[in-house]
Amino acid sequence: MKTKIGLLVLIIVLLGLFIDAKIYADDSFLVYKVDLKKEDLKLYWKNNKDENFGSIQNLKLWIEKNKLTLKFAMNGGMYKKDNSPQGLYIEKQKVLVALDTLKAAGNFYLKPNGVFYLTRKIAGICKTEDFRNDGKIQYATQSGPMLVIDGKIHPDLTKGSSNLNIRNGVGILPDGKVIFVLSKKEINFYDFAHYFKSLGCKNALYLDGFVSRAYAPSENWIQTDGNFGALFAVTEKKNN
Repeated sequence: MKTKIGLLVLIIVLLGLFIDAKIYADDSFLVYKVDLKKEDLKLYWKNNKDENFGSIQNLKLWIEKNKLTLKFAMNGGMYKKDNSPQGLYIEKQKVLVALDTLKAAGNFYLKPNGVFYLTRKIAGICKTEDFRNDGKIQYATQSGPMLVIDGKIHPDLTKGSSNLNIRNGVGILPDGKVIFVLSKKEINFYDFAHYFKSLGCKNALYLDGFVSRAYAPSENWIQTDGNFGALFAVTEKKNN
């Protein structure tokens, strides 16, 4: 048995010499997949009193008051000092914040940045310059940078970078499912993007950094603090 374990370790080390990113075990990440055909994924920003939810805890309490159960939540795209979404934000087909096409410094503006969007049963991620609102988009949030673009890692992400942070992002799997990832350990942009690519994502979008939080009781991961702009959430009706 010890010989077999030793061989496995050797194989992993040798593989590490041939790939272009640090190897991270799956337990380095919180991963939550959403099947849009079976689950109800939406974006939330304000309640019916026009108050920011801000935290996952506030959203959870509101959802429970509306006789729903919160299955999953994660902070969405980046936000401004007043907790309004930075860049495009669409909720229930209404454009509440316009698309941001400015040129500026910061992660959000590391071009190409991108947009995550939802129709009734389909999710997509595209570069900001490729985004078109055909009136069928139910929800959308803009962020940046793109992590994976048409199967390739963003060209400006640096292999071996010492810029380490907790990070969260969203990608689209080959079967159309939406996959949310939160790093449990500090990680650089390149390795984070590489993880999405290793999962088969053709496109993936960075959401935010050290502030990132997620709520996924099915994965034994409970974080309800924070103060955010938009929030992703998956809900279901309570069983009476």
